[in-house]
Amino acid sequence: MSGEWRIGVDIGGTFTDIVLLGPEGRLSVRKVSSSVDDYARAIVEGLAVALDEAGLTAADVADIRHGATVASNAILERKGARVGLIGTAGFRDVLEIRTLRMPRLYDLAWEKPKPLVPRRLRMTVPERIDANGAVVTPLDMEAAAEAIDTLVAAGVDAIAVALINAYANPAHELALKTLLAERAPGIVACISTDVLPEIREYERTSTTVVNCYVLPVVGAYLKSLQAGLSAAKVDAPLSLMQSSGGLTPADAAARLPVHIIESGPAGGVVGAQALAEPLGESSIVSFDMGGTTAKAALVIDGRAERAEELQVGGEAIQASRLLTGQGYSVKTRAIDLAEVGAGGGSIVWIDAGGAMQIGPESAGASPGPVAYGMGGDRPTVTDANLILGYLNSAGLAGGDRPLDLEAARAVFQTKVADPLGLSLEDAAFGARRIAVANMMRAIRAVTVERGRDPRSAALFAFGGNGPLFGWDMATALGMNRVIAPPAPGLFSAFGLIYAEVEHHYGRTLRRVLANADASEIEVAWAALETEAIEQLVAEGFNGPTQSVQRTASLRYKGQTHELEVDWTGPISADKLDALAEAFGEEHARVYGHRAGAAEPVELITLRVSGRGLGDRPPLARASDRSTGAHGARLAYFGPKLGWLETPILSRKDLIDGRKGPFIVEEYDATCLAPPGVTGEINDATGAIILR
Repeated sequence: MSGEWRIGVDIGGTFTDIVLLGPEGRLSVRKVSSSVDDYARAIVEGLAVALDEAGLTAADVADIRHGATVASNAILERKGARVGLIGTAGFRDVLEIRTLRMPRLYDLAWEKPKPLVPRRLRMTVPERIDANGAVVTPLDMEAAAEAIDTLVAAGVDAIAVALINAYANPAHELALKTLLAERAPGIVACISTDVLPEIREYERTSTTVVNCYVLPVVGAYLKSLQAGLSAAKVDAPLSLMQSSGGLTPADAAARLPVHIIESGPAGGVVGAQALAEPLGESSIVSFDMGGTTAKAALVIDGRAERAEELQVGGEAIQASRLLTGQGYSVKTRAIDLAEVGAGGGSIVWIDAGGAMQIGPESAGASPGPVAYGMGGDRPTVTDANLILGYLNSAGLAGGDRPLDLEAARAVFQTKVADPLGLSLEDAAFGARRIAVANMMRAIRAVTVERGRDPRSAALFAFGGNGPLFGWDMATALGMNRVIAPPAPGLFSAFGLIYAEVEHHYGRTLRRVLANADASEIEVAWAALETEAIEQLVAEGFNGPTQSVQRTASLRYKGQTHELEVDWTGPISADKLDALAEAFGEEHARVYGHRAGAAEPVELITLRVSGRGLGDRPPLARASDRSTGAHGARLAYFGPKLGWLETPILSRKDLIDGRKGPFIVEEYDATCLAPPGVTGEINDATGAIILR
């Protein structure tokens, strides 16, 4: 049985989750507190405990799949590298000017985030390449050497290079890359044609800078993690989840960390997508609520919706076609996620107008909610749920985290209930309703704001708090069923196990299809395919274990943004019309209309996705790790229903179905079914289904 266990590890703001999947779907889970000062330490120590509990050794581990928040945290907390930027003369302020897009059009007080590279660290050099790739002005090597020396003297940790139209001809950037290796060998360097060889100056520059900004932080983290695993004799391959929902080897993530910014949240969506298939659900809304944030994504016809750009470092990280400008642009393929600052640790407070507010500030892992007894003195959503009787005061994580009910009641009374003139239970219930309203913004962002009606989909609720809020969220959105998967509190780690290796390649080739040379397009597409296949072969994927998909980004000539369409097989002159027709159909699907046949269609970027198809993991079912606290307790269901005697169940008690109200208590999460809701367990998957 040696080397047959796969491990998924996901870091959250409060807990680090570890899932072990073995032969025949055997599943073992462990939840430990995140070590915020050094996230790697909690992983190494928690893995040792998890292996020991499962009766395994390091030799039993086949591979480790990791969802990391290191890159996103570095951006949100502004704790990345000190970056210098070299650009084309006359384009020093690309990062400052951006695209003139604002997330809130009528908010005169809104200020865009400060550039990650201050102006004094932005150098320019004389050079110019036109949009067709021709050299207009040769690169001034003396000026380039001077710019590098100036940045080195300023004490930068990394240098980004983004020259005008480098996507059309990388010669000048490659020359600068060589010069950087000679004059600044100890400094990290990134050129835009290595990171994003595509059109759009701000997006390409911003993505390159973000990659540089997080590269030393991610590199140091991965080095620390691999050293810790090696010391623990765990020598299995380490892969990281990308924002796209595919895995990438640790060395690739260290080189291009821009692809793992939304690493952790993507794991849960991949898991939901995998589990929805045997449940017969083709369309689901994944809802992941943890300790600090709530995240939503949409899966339609078994495929997660994707976006081509992230906004990072603003109020939230969000992949959105509609909301841009709130953060730094990162143009990388990502699962279309929306995230808001609302979780179990979100702080409940009263604003200057006397209204109750939730978050976005969180109590985090330390000190955590007041009920944790670790020094927290501000009420949180978790404290509210404990007061309402939804959580067991004996503790979370199987009793590893006891909860202090009296402390929660006291702080809620003095800081929320008394100032608002409410009873304690109504104040706590109101906090919960406001949290639901906040979190609905995330689900609306990936459904109704995309023209998608969520009412026919199932709500797939996971995360430590997802099943606790799932039915309230579904009701508010007009949805009629909620799915709580096995091990919901560790489900993002669970999803990592079902992810596949995935690499993405792109090249801008701007051509009007009616006048395009099909052979030129085919050569460019084939070159990207070769690059993808070579990478897959290097990782051990050959023949039938490879999957290569071509896509193209197109638009009507004169439009600002493109739509991506799939393409199968070679492209030839007689097939260009078919490519244009595929774009027209996609335009009608997304926007509800299409232009006439005479409207020219413009190809912008060719892309290739390469996937490594490993053995499909068996369908997993969590072992029964219920708290054992059966019986009943009083729970509050609002002013109309009041306090009701509510049965406390384990998952297996739902085999024959049960009418609400009831509470299912497990090691990693609590599932709440209000009055009038029916709950049952699905035999094939072990998922709870509320209707």
